[in-house]
Amino acid sequence: MTAAPIPHPNSSHNANGVGPNSATEETPVSALKELVAKLHREQNRIQNLLSSLGFALRSFNNLNQFLEIVPLMVARVTDADGGALVLLKPNGEIHLEQLHCQEGHACQDIRQALENVIKQAEVNPPQSSPVELNTVDSVSPTLNWETIASLDEQLQAYLGNEVQLFGTPILVKNEERGRLYVFSRDLDYGWTATRKKLVQLVADQTAVAIANNELASELRQKERLDRELEIASEIQDHLLPGECPQIEGVELAASCKTANRVGGDYYDFIPTTYDQFHPENTQAVSSPWSIVIGDVMGKGVPAGLIMTMTRGMLRAEVLNRHSPAKILRHLNRVMYADLENAHRFLTMFYSEYDPKTHLLSFTNAAHNPPLFWQAKSQSISKLDTWGMLIGLEIDSQYEDGSVQLDKGDTVIFYTDGLTEAMNAEGQQFNETGLTKAFEWACQEGFNAQQIHDHLFQAVQQFVGKGHRRHDDMTLVVMQVTE
Repeated sequence: MTAAPIPHPNSSHNANGVGPNSATEETPVSALKELVAKLHREQNRIQNLLSSLGFALRSFNNLNQFLEIVPLMVARVTDADGGALVLLKPNGEIHLEQLHCQEGHACQDIRQALENVIKQAEVNPPQSSPVELNTVDSVSPTLNWETIASLDEQLQAYLGNEVQLFGTPILVKNEERGRLYVFSRDLDYGWTATRKKLVQLVADQTAVAIANNELASELRQKERLDRELEIASEIQDHLLPGECPQIEGVELAASCKTANRVGGDYYDFIPTTYDQFHPENTQAVSSPWSIVIGDVMGKGVPAGLIMTMTRGMLRAEVLNRHSPAKILRHLNRVMYADLENAHRFLTMFYSEYDPKTHLLSFTNAAHNPPLFWQAKSQSISKLDTWGMLIGLEIDSQYEDGSVQLDKGDTVIFYTDGLTEAMNAEGQQFNETGLTKAFEWACQEGFNAQQIHDHLFQAVQQFVGKGHRRHDDMTLVVMQVTE
């Protein structure tokens, strides 16, 4: 008698020789497949939402457009009922920027809670951080992040246990600039680590958008300032003499090299009669001319504005035909109030040359004394008188001085940018260096333009190539030819 075979443990047949029940085997497998497919679809959905947020970050030029979709996105990627974006404004105010509720969910109570908590924070700032009003027209207290960081607890207390709330900070350059909230009324809704990471990811994208907007705003502001500086520089260039005038028996050379686009150095050739201002008078005339050089203490646009104001006032005063000392006394009194308010002072050397008599009359308001080369004696001396800075005291007095010039005599008017030019070792060109270079050029028989070019070359050679100029440099060379 043959024994019945023993069924194998892994046999696909049951005791009755019948195959497995498809209902009992296929149901767990199908459920598992469906779960995997669902997780895959959910992952793709979140990736698509985050990709859309990244696209919006790259595409939107308007920050407000991006901020509008932030609560919507954060609610969808976390399957929450809604989201809210709270920002700290530059003036210190906390502001509910955007609130979004998913379809079918009411969130009027969420809005009311946020508005009430924010209002309460404005009325009662933390005792540890007293309110400081920086200006007399401040209308709201300056809030700090000790206040906004406590919003989470206050909101949760206001909403009670019916609403679950999660908030995360929005950090821009390590400074908290707002908070991003998601909320749900589902009591089984859990703040998993994945959901928290997704909220933080959206918050980080929001921080990038805010930082980009501020950077773009700074760039636009810089462009506006650059344009304003460019306009100021163009105006100043037009106000400085475009070319030297034709003065009988005199050769002139002059230029101003500014350290910045707008400088505080000033020089001018001013006609002493109304007829000389006429644009058709281009020929050399024998009427006196004023030659002036000045330096506003300071640099940039403020110094440039004072220089412009000085030019207009001085030109009007010269036409009154007073002595040089009296002209500077009047100029000082007229400009004193404006200079005092601006906390600025002005040095100036004012001179007037008469081609008929070859007399150079002058006065000095604490400016670098011009160097005078006397051809007959082959020597250099200074042209100087006693006088204080313009704008220092309202009743400052100035002295008159004069020198008789002959053929071959040369005078250089300059600002301290030349003598204080510094090389890589920290040494200054100083007055000695300028005097030696000037003396050598005169001994070589250079004309005014050649002397001008030689002195600038000497300074540049001393300073060295590529060394940045720290101060304006202005030079006027006057040489008697007849």
